Formats: sequence, C-alpha cells, structure tokens
Amino acid sequence: MSEGQRPHRYLDPEVLQKIGQLDLIAREVVEGLRVGMHKSPLRGFSTEFVHHRPYVPGDNLRHLDWRVYGRTRRYYVKLFEAETNFDANLLLDASSSMRYSSGAVTKLEYAKYMAASLAYLIVGQHDSAGLAVFDAELRRYIQPKGSMSVINDIATELEQTEDVPRTNVGRLLNEFANRLRRKGFVMLFSDLFDHVDEFVHGLDHLRFGGHNVTVFHILDPYELSFPFRGMYRFDGLEGEEYIRTEPERVRAAYLEEVRKYLTQIREACERSHVDYMLVDTSRPVDAVLSSYLIGRVKSRVK
Repeated sequence: MSEGQRPHRYLDPEVLQKIGQLDLIAREVVEGLRVGMHKSPLRGFSTEFVHHRPYVPGDNLRHLDWRVYGRTRRYYVKLFEAETNFDANLLLDASSSMRYSSGAVTKLEYAKYMAASLAYLIVGQHDSAGLAVFDAELRRYIQPKGSMSVINDIATELEQTEDVPRTNVGRLLNEFANRLRRKGFVMLFSDLFDHVDEFVHGLDHLRFGGHNVTVFHILDPYELSFPFRGMYRFDGLEGEEYIRTEPERVRAAYLEEVRKYLTQIREACERSHVDYMLVDTSRPVDAVLSSYLIGRVKSRVK
C-alpha cells in the first residue's frame, strides 16, 4: 500500500442493524468515511480553502497545488470549507411505503442510518443539523443546532419514528420552505411515492428561497429489479388494494415504468438545480455517502 493511502471499510446495512443505537451507527459510518479519506473527502459542503488531500483520478486539475508538488513531487488538491456555518435540515419520509424491505433493513431504517450519519458529520464540521419527520404532514421538528447534544436528540427521535399511512412530499416541501428563515441545506430522504408535479413545485419553492437541496431517493433493490417469480400477491402499503399476478408476465412493463419514473424525477431535479442521488438500500451506507460527498466536491470545483 502506497503512502497516504488507507484501506476501505464499507459497512453493510445489516451489519449496522446489529449495532443497535443510532448515535453509535452514525459514529461507525463516519469513521468508515474517515478510513477512506483519500477517496472520500468529508468536507463535501465546503467553499473556502482549508487544507489538502492526495489527488485521485477525476479531480479538477485547476485545484492541484503546484507549490506542494514542487516540494514533495506528489500531487495534492486543495480542499475547501464553508465561509460561515450553515444549517442543515434533514427531512425524513416516515410514510408506510418506507417500511418495505426485501432483506433485513427497511427503506425507513436505511434512511434513518443516512440521516443520523449526515447529522453526525455536519455537526462534527462545526455546522448545525436539525430533523423533520413527516408523512402526510409534518409530525416532529428538531431545530438545527451545532452542539453534539443535537445528535442524541436526532438519534432518539429517529429511533422512536414509526411509519404511518400516506405521504405528501410536495406539500411538506412547500410547508417547510415557508418555515425556514435562514438559507442552508435541505436534505430529503424519501422513496418519492407521490405526485411528481407537487414534488417539483415544492423543490422549486425551496430553491427560490435560496436553499441548497439534496434528494436522496431511497429504493429497495427489488423495487428496482423486480426479480419475483411464481404467483405473488402485492399489497399496497398506503391503503391501495392488493394485486395478485405472475411477476414474469408484467416484469418488462414494470421495469419500463420504473425507468420512466426515475428519469422524470432525475430530470425534474436537474431543472430545479437540485442534487439527486438514487440510493439502493443494499449498498453500504458509508459507500453511498462517500459517493455523494465526492460528487459534491467535483461539481463545485468544475
């Protein structure tokens, strides 16, 4: 292993589930990111120069520090951090569709792991994190704070959160945009089983308010690949009637509808200048967050 490199440590969602407490899970995930620091810059929200990290393929060459190269004959890029502290509001969809799982970890549990980990990371960077839990309406809200005590508040709230029927993501985003008085980050964790037009209107409302918005689109791998065989009964998770069918007969049509739906959501986010990330819940949480942070750094320095 060359100097400056460290091994990866990616944590499977089922491994995290065995840890139990969300604050400990968040700590483990962030530590996993730190282990892979040469590929996973934790300062993914930053804008002001703070220090260096080794160059990796894909980094913008304009940010190579040639003075450091002249002294060390090694390539380093400059890292940046925010000029002022920011607020990050984490919005968690707790509707019934989020309880689906083809494995041991539901979409809701996975979203909790992500939200707790990002809160831990953000507060560790001396910024403020808060949490909003919603279904058809806003249920609970923890105001952003910069002290580590808010991690315990967020973890406790997440651990107590259970799914309830129905969701209305679009209305929630509009309501939240009216609530926020300070510009900052808004991070949404949802499977987005909602009306796309209302969802887009909510995104635009937040962006018009000057907020930096990220959508983590949380889906189970079976929802993406539909690998079922035989005769199945599919129950609606938000009050819909069940459907009994042979998956092989509808798989092609289902996958085409999923493709169209994901394209519609992704293009809507692009038009609204919103960061979008499709999250497959079979992937390690720290690997997903690593990809997200690297993407933010690369998009910022282009």
